[in-house]
Amino acid sequence: VEVEARSLPMELGEKAGVENNGFVQHEAFEGKETDSSGQEEVPKTCSVDVDPVAVEETVLKPYAGMPKEVLLQFSSQARYRVTREILFWLIIAGSIALVCATIAIIALSPKCLDWWQASPIYQIYPRSFKDSNMDGNGDLKGIQEKLDHITYLNVKTIWITSFFKSPLKDLEYGAEDFYDIDPIFGSMGDFESLIAAIHDKGLKVIMDLIPNHTSDKHQWFQLSRNRTGKYTDYYIWQDCVQAADSVIPPNNWVSVFGNSSWQFDDVRKQCYFHQFGKGQPDLNFRNPAVQQEIHDIIKFWLGKGVDGLSFGTVKFLLEATHLRDEPPVNKSQNGVIITAYSQLYHDYTTTQVGLHDIVRSFRHTMNEFSREPGRYRFMGSDDNEKDDIEATMMYYGTTFVQEADFPFNFNLINMKNLSGNSIFEAVDSWMKNMPAGKWPNWAVGSPNAARISTRIGKEYINVMNMLLLTLPGTPVTYYGEEIGMENIASENVSEEHVNSGCCLVPKKSPMQWDGQVNAGFTEGNSSWLPVNSNYQSVNVEIQSTWSNSTLSLYRALTLLRNDELPMNRGWMCHIWNDSNVFVYVRELDGLDRVFMMVLNFGQESTIDLKAIVPNLPSEAVIRLSTHFSNAGKVVNTKLIKTEMGEGLVLEYKTTKPVHTTEAFQGKCFVAEKACYSKALNLLYVNC
Repeated sequence: VEVEARSLPMELGEKAGVENNGFVQHEAFEGKETDSSGQEEVPKTCSVDVDPVAVEETVLKPYAGMPKEVLLQFSSQARYRVTREILFWLIIAGSIALVCATIAIIALSPKCLDWWQASPIYQIYPRSFKDSNMDGNGDLKGIQEKLDHITYLNVKTIWITSFFKSPLKDLEYGAEDFYDIDPIFGSMGDFESLIAAIHDKGLKVIMDLIPNHTSDKHQWFQLSRNRTGKYTDYYIWQDCVQAADSVIPPNNWVSVFGNSSWQFDDVRKQCYFHQFGKGQPDLNFRNPAVQQEIHDIIKFWLGKGVDGLSFGTVKFLLEATHLRDEPPVNKSQNGVIITAYSQLYHDYTTTQVGLHDIVRSFRHTMNEFSREPGRYRFMGSDDNEKDDIEATMMYYGTTFVQEADFPFNFNLINMKNLSGNSIFEAVDSWMKNMPAGKWPNWAVGSPNAARISTRIGKEYINVMNMLLLTLPGTPVTYYGEEIGMENIASENVSEEHVNSGCCLVPKKSPMQWDGQVNAGFTEGNSSWLPVNSNYQSVNVEIQSTWSNSTLSLYRALTLLRNDELPMNRGWMCHIWNDSNVFVYVRELDGLDRVFMMVLNFGQESTIDLKAIVPNLPSEAVIRLSTHFSNAGKVVNTKLIKTEMGEGLVLEYKTTKPVHTTEAFQGKCFVAEKACYSKALNLLYVNC
């Protein structure tokens, strides 16, 4: 073995190899002297054939989990750096585009309808709505029990009339305590529970506040008649002459209920002023302390969670300080015998200078509670100016100074006769006088007016509801009108009506819920007012099962209003009116679907709408009808026939809406203008 090992270098040398001394042990190598002179020298350069693909395969590539040092080697390469920069700038550009698009959408989008605009308002007189404790009087717990009825109507706002502690005269509008609930309606705990239940169902609530006067039982009045401290001038006191058994008042001012508006007080030995009943003395709003009291009351109830307030009788807040006699309507009439409110022009007892400053201060206080997102507090004013539409419009405020969100509109209630022409006049009067950009509202019933069926006839109930729910703006429904309730005659007349010499007045009976005893209003032996004798056929329970009932039509109309854009914020254009019919359309820019209302308030009528609106299609579909069997039918627009009290909601498509037609300029109105983009499926403002 040793010989073979020693001969190995020689064999390598013979083959022109190079001896690799690294294989020889160090000791043996040192001990041996190698002779290299006999070896041939190997060339220092050589040519080798190398496969490029093989070399390429040996190049290092990125791999998962590579350390930072390796990653940095690749990140500096051009192909990775350029790609990275392109992606970076694309992200920046995309972000900028997204921000710009968002800003553009916000800038171009119309203002969303607020809660008091988006839903009808359902007004409740609590004493007649639902009795929960069998005492025959409706109460706050009763309202809470029936909240499902409100949602069933597709309504989201409730307006509850006055429930303050009071002597229960004149619809409880003379408060004995603004901070307490009258025991007949329940307790403050009941009210707080009701508010919570209302909000849990996604509903809103408005309540009444009558700041003009209090009850003569109010603590403020008792202190004022005794001249106690700051309360001395909380009311309007004047010296008056007492002669024998009569009192000579300071002037000829007459109360709304008739006779002198001055009442002598035996305690103070002066006369106090009352615009309404003698048990409802007027507060002195020229006293800053009185104004502050009302602001504190507003804050108290808004703090309780109320979403809005309706301020009633505000036009009476101030009176002229000079106390001059008001001019008589009939100048030849002897002032001594004037006893009726209608016999005088009320130049010195209504709408005095400074009134709107007070109303604006109410608005300012309410705005303090509107800062929380989604909690805007609605403010309405409830003053029936009747013939003075301009005075009513002043309660909207101005472009820069807001007052009420809207003054309540009683035009449709105040009509002296019913016809297509009178309906047009009532609608046109409001829309033409309403300030630009303001929101309209409509009512066909109220606590102070007879029901539709009693006032104008049962055959017009459905068509009046159709009018109410298809006009632009916020509709207000008084409880029971959704089922067509009628008035009853009752001797339970307020003291003020008796004093004014009024005969029996029609009263609105308690709500008719079902066909049981007392119409389901109370489980007690009797109700505070008798229910109407027709309660077994006119009630919520039975009408909810009939597809052709007044209740079913009401629900269909509220659903149409909520679902169709032209109905809740589109244009309203007057098409035609005569002694029988009133015709108008609702349409929206950018939307080819149009709704036309043909409403009959007179006798049977046939009308050629195609001749009035040349661009009208020859056919239209009946979307809703007061005659339910007609829904879905196709009608010829050249021959639209309606019977007495019949209403039609026609639907058709067109590319030429009425409001863009020159012939109808000046006959079209829009409150919250919006345009529809079919491509983007959104609303925008710049049409």
